[in-house]
Amino acid sequence: MGFEVSDELLGAFVPILVYWVYSGIYIPLGSLENYRLHSKKEEEDKNLVSKGTVVKGVILQQVIQAVVAILLFTVTGDDSGAAAGPKPSLIVLARQFFIAMFVLDTWQYFMHRYMHHNKFLYRHIHSQHHRLVVPYAFGALYNHPLEGLLLDTIGGALSFLLSGMSPRASIFFFSFATIKTVDDHCGLWLPGNLFHLFFETILLIMISTINSMAANTTSHSHSLLCGIKFLELICLIH
Repeated sequence: MGFEVSDELLGAFVPILVYWVYSGIYIPLGSLENYRLHSKKEEEDKNLVSKGTVVKGVILQQVIQAVVAILLFTVTGDDSGAAAGPKPSLIVLARQFFIAMFVLDTWQYFMHRYMHHNKFLYRHIHSQHHRLVVPYAFGALYNHPLEGLLLDTIGGALSFLLSGMSPRASIFFFSFATIKTVDDHCGLWLPGNLFHLFFETILLIMISTINSMAANTTSHSHSLLCGIKFLELICLIH
């Protein structure tokens, strides 16, 4: 009998593997000073936390995320054999991905914004993320554990539930979201980076769509360096 790994288990751990593999690719690229947004010296002088501490903090958050993901899949799982039913069409999958992106980015944007406006939350929770003044790829998920739970873990759970996607679809969605997060914090702008070009294209499409729907809105410029959450740009446009 062959060994089979469930979609639920893959959904919990593949995004974690993607995080370390993809961020690991950026480590040797950090020596390319011409493409760094901040110099190596700035990274050493300005950052207020060691890389060892960052790794420990990220692993802690990922353990929490994996536990919550497994519990979520267990609670929402269907043991009646529904997994063997017809696969969703590409249109259904695209709709689920769009809903999941909208939910996740909406949740993270407003939670992030509130943590900046609430002095207590910023001082005691969110400021930990900004101890990495000069960001780098594998520090993307370096947060206070409570912030990681509120923004990423709960936000991810909501996007999964409200989009109606399957555990198998969630493997691809959360791996994609992980790549986006790493790119946001990579500290590099590499010419020809397909992910950067893809995310920039999404932003341009969103801008065009919003302008056509709301002709009276005033567009604000925003840096596209290493990408931003597309909903954050939407909110800035208004």
